[in-house]
Amino acid sequence: MSRSLPRTCRICSKPVNPTSKLYPFCSARCRTIDLGAWAAEEYVVSRPLTEADENLQPSAPKSDAHDDE
Repeated sequence: MSRSLPRTCRICSKPVNPTSKLYPFCSARCRTIDLGAWAAEEYVVSRPLTEADENLQPSAPKSDAHDDE
């Protein structure tokens, strides 16, 4: 069974062209609204944590500064 791509905007439900640069949104406005919802933590990705998740170490940012002082 094949899955079809959504053909409507996830925010306003207007038709969306799947070849559009803005896909799956119909406009930059709807894309920005969606980004704001993620930033406001209105959406969550939820799944049980596994042991592998708990063992992940955050990568330290690389610094170009020298501590020679």
